[in-house]
Amino acid sequence: MKSKILSACALISFIGLFTALAAHASCGAAFCTLNTHWESQGAWTGTGMRLDLRYEYIDLDQPLAGRERVPVGALPRHHDETRTLNRNLVATLDYSISADWGVSVTAPWVDRRHWHIHNHHGAQLPESWDISELGDMRVTARHGLASDGESLNTHGVILGLKLPTGKTDVVNDDGDPAERTLQPGSGTTDAIIGMYLNGPLNFGTQIASGFLQAQVQYPLNARDDFRPGNQYLFDLGMSYPLSPAWSGLMQLNTQIKDRDRGGEAEPLDSGGSFVWLSPGLSYTLSRAARIYGFVQLPLYQRVNGLQLTPGWTAAAGASWRF
Repeated sequence: MKSKILSACALISFIGLFTALAAHASCGAAFCTLNTHWESQGAWTGTGMRLDLRYEYIDLDQPLAGRERVPVGALPRHHDETRTLNRNLVATLDYSISADWGVSVTAPWVDRRHWHIHNHHGAQLPESWDISELGDMRVTARHGLASDGESLNTHGVILGLKLPTGKTDVVNDDGDPAERTLQPGSGTTDAIIGMYLNGPLNFGTQIASGFLQAQVQYPLNARDDFRPGNQYLFDLGMSYPLSPAWSGLMQLNTQIKDRDRGGEAEPLDSGGSFVWLSPGLSYTLSRAARIYGFVQLPLYQRVNGLQLTPGWTAAAGASWRF
């Protein structure tokens, strides 16, 4: 009976997460800073291929100056940013060659709507963009360095590239190009370097799994007088079994982003520091299939200049092993 009640409550919570789906730049080029790898959710991680599809909802509608909420137009700007609605679909194909080697390819489909007010010689002109395009793809490889046979802890390194596959010249119906942080792609090739640690966590009669992952993304070039800021990501999380099929998920996601640079950048209004608490649930459909959902809640947000931020974000997805 206890197991059935737990499952029912978890199912209601997961449906709530999924139906709620109807992180950070001056205009709103945003993706959820979540870790959805199977190893971070405590799932089986043998060799083979895995496909993960994730839907993200990020509504940037809260102007922030430093750490303070402010009204639209609080600081004089050429454009007063009002809202950016991101609804992204992120596909990841992962192949584990062996217990120590694996490679992942991630392709995001960016569905983004943006509204701002153009201040032109005293007039306030509303402008908008509706963008639906392929974003910048990522290719990463991971290598396990060692495994502790007694505690089953594993750790390794991640190396890869973000590729300039997304467009940088999307325009609206009036022929006006979107700002560079709004474009589906940055136009740059970025190096990705990271490390990870996974292992079991003992809670008396229950064995959970925990992980941490640190990653740096460093642009190797500029494109059309624009170079995005370096990004530093740190994820800490755990998966706790609630029943044979359900698991509770909890992550702490940290992102630090440097200012963008170049004549097409907005260095005064780009970059910042963000910390998110991300509770979620996963459900095992079979040994080869899982579904999951997360809500991200901001614990700390500090932006440079004036930027749009979300009050919350959400994501839901499914993973299959072949």
